Amino acid sequence: MSNSSSDRPATPEEEEAWQDRLEHSAAGDARDLLDDLPETEIAKQLEALNPSVAVPILASFGEEQREPILASASASARRHWTLNLSYPEETVGFFMEPPSGLFEPDSTVATAVEQLREMVKSAFITYGYVIENGRLIGVIVMRDLLLARSEQTLRELMIANPFWLTPELEITEAMQAVLDRHYPVYPVCNEAGELVGVIRGQTLFEQQAIEISAQVGSMVGVEKEERLSTPWQKSLVFRHPWLQLNLVTAFIAAAVVGIFEGTLEQIVILAVFLPVLAGQSGNTGCQALAVALRGMTLGEFESGSARNAVLKEALLGLLNGALVGVTAGLGMFIYASIQGNENALGLALVVFAAMVGSCVVSGVSGATIPLALKKMGADPATASSIFLTTATDVVSMGLFLGAATWFLL
Repeated sequence: MSNSSSDRPATPEEEEAWQDRLEHSAAGDARDLLDDLPETEIAKQLEALNPSVAVPILASFGEEQREPILASASASARRHWTLNLSYPEETVGFFMEPPSGLFEPDSTVATAVEQLREMVKSAFITYGYVIENGRLIGVIVMRDLLLARSEQTLRELMIANPFWLTPELEITEAMQAVLDRHYPVYPVCNEAGELVGVIRGQTLFEQQAIEISAQVGSMVGVEKEERLSTPWQKSLVFRHPWLQLNLVTAFIAAAVVGIFEGTLEQIVILAVFLPVLAGQSGNTGCQALAVALRGMTLGEFESGSARNAVLKEALLGLLNGALVGVTAGLGMFIYASIQGNENALGLALVVFAAMVGSCVVSGVSGATIPLALKKMGADPATASSIFLTTATDVVSMGLFLGAATWFLL
């Protein structure tokens, strides 16, 4: 990391634009923008950002780079960043902000208002938090504080036994917990009930939106880190390895077709329906995959539910395969009859059987591939579409050409 002086813009307008660019860039891209600055300047820039934005950027630096940045930060920022970094990414603790607006339960409303006048000069305060012996015992709503008598104590005014999140909670689990609690800010407490931070509802929803929007790209090998502002060089590094993997899997599907080259030479009409089978089974698998990933995102998979999900997709594959198989078989019969093929009925039955079999396998694959990836400790969405496409292509083409070879030749 360079310790040279920076050419970063210095006017207030340019500084604001710079901060806005950092805030709306992916963590890795923001790190690249800061990488050539001295550690003291990086710490200064990160302290100007919301902690929920600053911590992911700081985490994207290597440990050797991170230590001098932490050493250059203010004591309060260093303490809070270190706490956040002690929790895994995608957890509440990783994105929480330092708690502010802390009061004692026996403080009067008049005293609390005077304290608030000083607190709001350095922090954006939405709720007041009543602390006793280090534990969170109540929340103060500003409207109640405004309407209360000046001699009332906060203990009388507070909402006792408030709802709070734990720092170890994953964002997806936190989203489920707050579905019927639409608060602007949520307190974050450890197991002992001690207030360790707060997390804004906006942050929770932003992280969940990023997670959901990233699933579509992850299925085809687009990294969660990639944004519209990501440089093309980094996008190339993100995407190209998955395209190479996709090419390898395409060779596997081509090899299956190659095994039945003799069959295709004798029954050329089969080649016409290969894309039909591959496309239909692929779409069936993608439907199952989308539902499985949605269930994982919403935390719907519980004990025994994975097995039920797989059985459901197998049944849907069987039923959908039979229904579309009838249509595809009829199409094959008509086309083969027009071509004057004597085995028109046999070809139609082969198409029907292959469609049913491939749709069943595709549905099961769509449900099991993300479950298998998760069990192996990988991101369930990562390139799952590539693996699914390989499975559906190999099975659909193998079943179709294999059945035609067995029954018609």
